[in-house]
Amino acid sequence: MTEVVGEEVRLTMPATPQLLRVARLTAAGLAGRLGFSFDEIEDIKIAVDELCFAVVGSRGRKGSLTVTYRLNGKSLVIEGEGAFEDSGPDPAPSELSTQILGAVVDEHEVRRDGDLMRFRLLKQRIET
Repeated sequence: MTEVVGEEVRLTMPATPQLLRVARLTAAGLAGRLGFSFDEIEDIKIAVDELCFAVVGSRGRKGSLTVTYRLNGKSLVIEGEGAFEDSGPDPAPSELSTQILGAVVDEHEVRRDGDLMRFRLLKQRIET
């Protein structure tokens, strides 16, 4: 397998929960390209869903969510951000989501940075 280093994919979409599937599928496709196992890909999909949902919420937000995927050999970094017209409360995953994220990815965070709501995750590929 050829090692993929330094590639970046950027996806911008309306900040609606109905479109989070697009972010998950993109993550799964890129993780497969990096050689992640089926279980690792499922973990990444779960994490993307949890983090996007923490930022967008169950009703969505007015504005766009941009998700950036960085391919770095044996790791995948996924970052999301949105500056929404209806900023609402600070983004935060539920206690259960935080436990799930801790189990499925190596690093994760959700935060407000001024007008931007952001998330980040890192998943390292397990060597077999």
